[in-house]
Amino acid sequence: MNPLTHLRSRTAVLAHENIDTDRIIPARFLTTTEREGLGRHAFNDWRYRDDGSADPAFALNQPNAQGCEILVAGRGFGCGSSREHAPWALLDYGLRAVLSSEIADIFRSNALKNGLLAITLNAAEHRYLLAHPGIELAIDIAAGTIELPDGGRFRFELDAFSRHCLLEGVDQLGFLHRHEAQIAAFETRREACA
Repeated sequence: MNPLTHLRSRTAVLAHENIDTDRIIPARFLTTTEREGLGRHAFNDWRYRDDGSADPAFALNQPNAQGCEILVAGRGFGCGSSREHAPWALLDYGLRAVLSSEIADIFRSNALKNGLLAITLNAAEHRYLLAHPGIELAIDIAAGTIELPDGGRFRFELDAFSRHCLLEGVDQLGFLHRHEAQIAAFETRREACA
């Protein structure tokens, strides 16, 4: 994972409510444990027509959505089954953050563990972002702020461990590897006391 300290990007808006993990990455694409390549299947059944061509009506296929790293999604994003492939697909697609007024707990946990910033906003902040697609936001992970083009700010909460992992660019296993010496010393002391 790459460290994520700041993110500046325009927003792409996908205002539909209750976008579940099967909509994010259909189950038929879950035959791999590789993260690379899943982005081409993100929102597959919305993004493509039956003949495989891009559907120009889909919000993320619009020219103004190209290159956006921040997705503003409708309420209830990431509901449904627990699949790590969903944040993997979004990251491989090029997204670094998802903002909504409600993000499913399991999806949010999986996202944060894999380096995808998942932020819940209050209803008024969410409505503002939905109504202003394409605005540029500046997210400061350490400060827990989202800066708007007019200088206004939204605040967001992240648990300390998720914030640390995002800022350092490590997942849970990477965090443990960084503390192998301390873990070994603890185990040695514990065995000596037994």
